[in-house]
Amino acid sequence: MVLTWILGFALLGSVGAIGGAALFLLFPESIRARLVPFLVSYATGTLLGASLLGLLPRAIEQGGLMPSLGAVLAGLVGFFVLERLLIWRHCHSEGVCEVHGVTGQLILVGDALHNFVDGAVIAAAFMSSVPLGIATGIAVIAHELPQEVGDFAILLDNGFTRLRALKWNLISGSTTIPGALLAYVGLQQLPHFNATILALSAASFLYIGLADLIPGLHRRIGAETGLGQLFLILAGVGTILMVRMNQE
Repeated sequence: MVLTWILGFALLGSVGAIGGAALFLLFPESIRARLVPFLVSYATGTLLGASLLGLLPRAIEQGGLMPSLGAVLAGLVGFFVLERLLIWRHCHSEGVCEVHGVTGQLILVGDALHNFVDGAVIAAAFMSSVPLGIATGIAVIAHELPQEVGDFAILLDNGFTRLRALKWNLISGSTTIPGALLAYVGLQQLPHFNATILALSAASFLYIGLADLIPGLHRRIGAETGLGQLFLILAGVGTILMVRMNQE
């Protein structure tokens, strides 16, 4: 039963998000430019909510306060290193895309790595509890959709046709499944590592939300824009809270 939940949300977080992004690109560019920031704001709330209200508390409950905080700190530093030195990058809109010296096929490699980690995060959360897994899965789906929109835009700029970009995004997105399966099998054999994986997952969500998404939101000025962003961030947090409360 747990494996079914894991694979279901892994598919939604990869193939589902890619399909949604492909359909999103059918809208006129003016509409896409207005909608993506709202998606990013909501994704920010779900990531922060899942991290601070779900993953981190469960990690502390299972593994203790200091070991969990140590894993979060190590994760934040590790993701910074990956982003600076390797190919870890985030694209969350057509005009706001952070890519460190890579284009085309290498972007797909980075996306494959990112999705593999997402799969492991989903598996670890569901193996802790189904409510935590659902909340984590929602956060993954919410931030994957605007990211895939950005991925498509970059690939199209690099000469990919829409069909070719869709095909290769589906291939890179499919790594969510092996990531989820490997984490599921590994944590069955080594369950005492689950608290560490949950803490690292919390660090991943915090890093994406605070280092990637929120700086992009700050680039959009205006009181009305700021209020809209705040409302959607709170809506994202509220979604996680409702899932946790209704399931537990």
